[in-house]
Amino acid sequence: MAGGKGKKKKWSKGKQRDKVDNKVLFTKEQYERLYSEVPKMKLITLSSVVEKLKISGGLCRRGLNQLAEEGVIRPVCVSRAQRIYTRNIGEDDE
Repeated sequence: MAGGKGKKKKWSKGKQRDKVDNKVLFTKEQYERLYSEVPKMKLITLSSVVEKLKISGGLCRRGLNQLAEEGVIRPVCVSRAQRIYTRNIGEDDE
């Protein structure tokens, strides 16, 4: 490798993520799934519900807020960046 012209390095195109097509409004089926499946999950985060129901993040936040207000799920950690909920087991007061 003494200054000879070797093969020129080819740049890779980079990895492309598939564009997800999440819904921005609830369909009747998704709304029913929100109320049936989400309260049974042990750990409820924004990203897990978005993946499960294929809805947008803003719609998911509103749905989780609504479930929390009705007492179906219970907030564990609500911060600016991440919201973590859990299912509400019984009516126990801590």
